Amino acid sequence: MVKFLPLKEAVAENLHDGNTVAFEGFTHLIPTAAAHEAIRQGFRDLTLIRMTPDLIYDQMIGMGMARKIVFSYVGNPGVGLLRRARDAIENGFPHAIEVEEHSHAGMANAYEAGAAGLPCAVFRGYRGAGLAAVNPNIKSVTCPFTGEVLAAVPAIRPDATFIHAQKADRKGNVLVEGIIGIQKEAVLAAKRAVVTVEEVVDNFDDLHPNLTVLPNWTIAAISVVPGGSHPSYTHGYYERDNAAYLEWDEIAADRDRFQAWMQKNVIESSPDDFAGRVGHLRKAA
Repeated sequence: MVKFLPLKEAVAENLHDGNTVAFEGFTHLIPTAAAHEAIRQGFRDLTLIRMTPDLIYDQMIGMGMARKIVFSYVGNPGVGLLRRARDAIENGFPHAIEVEEHSHAGMANAYEAGAAGLPCAVFRGYRGAGLAAVNPNIKSVTCPFTGEVLAAVPAIRPDATFIHAQKADRKGNVLVEGIIGIQKEAVLAAKRAVVTVEEVVDNFDDLHPNLTVLPNWTIAAISVVPGGSHPSYTHGYYERDNAAYLEWDEIAADRDRFQAWMQKNVIESSPDDFAGRVGHLRKAA
């Protein structure tokens, strides 16, 4: 049964050293507050899965939490490199990590397969690309009906998935609006799912029935963290903090500056600080 918990407890109960974990969000609803809490708790040996690793995975990799990353794009959106990730991959700092690269289609289909309880995903993909030569988890199968050669990848089944969303109702159902990305499938594929939300409301009775709602039986824990997606945005609540992404490129480029920033803004911070960070980005109601 879903539990409403402070973020510290929700993370401690559902994430463990050595886990395979997804912190998913596409463009907006990136679960920054949850990732920062995981950093504060110092988890190690994680396999980090995410279609588009950006700042939060750069931070987690830079803090030595990752054993492996599974991804289909890695970068600082609109800016360039993830410098801590590159330092780990190229220089083994703070330690070497494994990389498993896919296409967006491959990752999306792998999440879909995990959500459906299937062992793998089969689809048309990777044609004319060189990823299969460097990723042993990209295979090919022949369709028994048409003879067509198709791509196959293992299903993604995280031990834990973390996402951010707009609202939860008091029964523990979660509303996701705007760009959905792969969050729904990432929750359904996971053994445990934790959702941070902007607010809790009585019910969703006055909302359009075709909105994306994750029922409470798909979720282990919900934490109320206003502003918990910053510096990404939450549709209908606050805008993207573009300046923070530009600033991160300079911070992450220097190992010492990175460590100092993390100590001040993550280790010594708390989920309550997120609400204050988005005050100037909030839209008028």
